[in-house]
Amino acid sequence: VQFVIDAVYAMAHALHDMHLDLCPGAPGLCERMDPVDGRTLLHYIRGVTFNGSAGTPVMFNENGDAPGRYDIFQYQLTNTTVPGYKAIGQWTEYLRLNIEEMQWSGGQQDIPSSVCSLPCGPGERKKMVKGVSCCWHCELCDGYQYQLDEFTCETCPFDMRPSPNRTACRPTPIVKLEWSSPWAVLPVCLAMGGILGTTFVVVTFVRHNDTPIVRASGRELSYVLLTGIFLIYAITFLMIAEPGVVVCAARRLFLGLGMALSYSALLTKTNRIYRIFEQGKKAVTPPRFISPTSQLAITFSLSAVQLVGTLAWLGALPPHSVIDYEEQRVPNPEAARGVLKCDMSDLSLICCLGYSLLLMVTCTVYAVKARGVPETFNEAKPIGFTMYTTCIVWLAFVPIFFGTAQSAEKIYIQTTTLTVSMSLSASVSLGMLYVPKVYVIIFHPEQNVAKRKRSFKAAATAVSASTRLSQKGSERQNGADAAPASK
Repeated sequence: VQFVIDAVYAMAHALHDMHLDLCPGAPGLCERMDPVDGRTLLHYIRGVTFNGSAGTPVMFNENGDAPGRYDIFQYQLTNTTVPGYKAIGQWTEYLRLNIEEMQWSGGQQDIPSSVCSLPCGPGERKKMVKGVSCCWHCELCDGYQYQLDEFTCETCPFDMRPSPNRTACRPTPIVKLEWSSPWAVLPVCLAMGGILGTTFVVVTFVRHNDTPIVRASGRELSYVLLTGIFLIYAITFLMIAEPGVVVCAARRLFLGLGMALSYSALLTKTNRIYRIFEQGKKAVTPPRFISPTSQLAITFSLSAVQLVGTLAWLGALPPHSVIDYEEQRVPNPEAARGVLKCDMSDLSLICCLGYSLLLMVTCTVYAVKARGVPETFNEAKPIGFTMYTTCIVWLAFVPIFFGTAQSAEKIYIQTTTLTVSMSLSASVSLGMLYVPKVYVIIFHPEQNVAKRKRSFKAAATAVSASTRLSQKGSERQNGADAAPASK
């Protein structure tokens, strides 16, 4: 009934407004309203505004529709009344909601979310639920991925890593072995101590160059050996220095050269001793190539193999520095680093040292062969102890170096292991071969006197006598063992 009454009033208000416009001041219908035009009347009906029978405004929009009016009810359970619907708001062009009158399951006060899925956070992509257009699951972009758009995760370029919230990519930090790093402190200290010790030995030998101990040690080969020892210590500083074209070229050149010089000199000296006393068992004529000039020629010839090989390597593959992003590309992108290093693989490094290690092994073999030479004639035993200890050092180096190939700290562990092993091997040579001589020169100069010089013939006679005594001792022992058996 209310809507019928409001409709009649709407017609009445429209006719009244129309009469005021078309027939101003005239009673009844005028010519302009006789007959009434339906389109004109509709225009005036859409323009009326008045309070209806219920006291609510009556009006029409541009489409001729009256505004909707809705009461909002909520089904509630209360302790005082029976369950039923209760008005909690109204809609008349805008929402009027009495939140205090609303009730929710569990007694909560806040309005629950009425959505299928919540918005995804930064670094998460939407994975739509099949068959449900407005529902999705949020998936975090993992690994080295970042959020490209709301539906896609994309992997960062190889030299970049995702930002903490995975919304963009950022450059991966570049690291190298720093001088202040704990991994560099021990090698640098060993190298500096070794360089000072080597320099002190060289100065002492130069100042006492014409004394018997220095002459007896073979001055020419001694200075070559000390030069090699100095280069072995110095390579530590090149291995820790910031990689560049010059540093990388110097690493290739001097990494194996110092060891090649040292072990070439030791091998030449040991071979000379072995050949002299092997020749003494057969004849009284000296073997060939035992003069100082010949010894230097042999030493430099052996060292030249390392030098020529290194120069050929430098010519075929020019040195340069690279940034290795794979070495420290750990599962956690925040810990990822790019390593600045020279373009030397583990294999090429071992090949660079391979010739020096071959010289070391060969020298050890000759030291073993010369172990029976009388110690009053040579320094074969100190050289032997030096080579045995050096072999132990490098045998320990190999498993440590290759055992850390997959470690995130590979660059630090391998560099430290290599430099410490080289410094230790140089220290063994310096300590066993030259420290005793320097000690006598400085603290016991009375012992630094010329001893009776033996000719090669006398040396050969002594070796033959020593051999005969050893054979007789063996025969007596065999006879003593055979006598009880015959009884």
